[in-house]
Amino acid sequence: MSFGQLALWGWLPMAAVMLVLWLWQIRTLNAGTVDVAWAFGTGAIGVWFALGGDGQAPSRQLLVAAMALFWGVRLGVFLYRRVTNEVEDGRYRYLREYLGKHAQPFHFAFFQVQAAWTLLFAAPMWAAGNAGPDHLTWLDALGVGIWIAAMAGEAVADNQLSRFRSNPNNKGQVCTVGLWRRTRHPNYFFEWLHWFAYVALAAASDYWWVALTGPVVMYVFITRITGVPYVEQQSLRSRGDAYRNYQRTTPMFFPSLRVKPGSQTT
Repeated sequence: MSFGQLALWGWLPMAAVMLVLWLWQIRTLNAGTVDVAWAFGTGAIGVWFALGGDGQAPSRQLLVAAMALFWGVRLGVFLYRRVTNEVEDGRYRYLREYLGKHAQPFHFAFFQVQAAWTLLFAAPMWAAGNAGPDHLTWLDALGVGIWIAAMAGEAVADNQLSRFRSNPNNKGQVCTVGLWRRTRHPNYFFEWLHWFAYVALAAASDYWWVALTGPVVMYVFITRITGVPYVEQQSLRSRGDAYRNYQRTTPMFFPSLRVKPGSQTT
């Protein structure tokens, strides 16, 4: 099946899911479900892209499908637990209040854009699944190694932040435990690193450049569009000078082995 056909049949159900979730958030006033749907949806479409393409090596197609599935389920379950156990994310609450009567039209467009973005971010999985040669090579092993390291790092960062937030004594404070001492966004860093796994898997393919769009686009989105800017704005609103000190002493994205003087330690 061509990529265009795969994309069409992947987008239609995602658009429908996002429509239902948009209607649901009108009732619940919690737009965080869009993040959950994006994670599960991108993983599901990654599986669809990997298995539905014309790859020469079924073993590689299955490998990429398994990687996409595990990634999507892990991230989706983590986000689902956070969304269902907390009030609406501060970023979405702020937008809802700021936009006023225009909030729902904005959310509708945002949910549908997220449906399209699932295709964009699953494209590297299609490239990896359609890569040659017709047998697994050391590049596949390299890709799996990057994937394991990234999944482990992101899981550790997520768990460290969850444990910190679950302690009532930490309310209003900045998380500087573990990986969060080395970068202000270790979860985003390892999420970005994860996309290099598909670059390695697709390196021997004519579609290697499609896989390379994964880390490039993810870096731009995380650091310039949907990730870091909104998280940091909300953190400054809620934590003030404590977060400004954190910004001064801790790198934004790439981890540092050194802890600058004046940074908090735990």
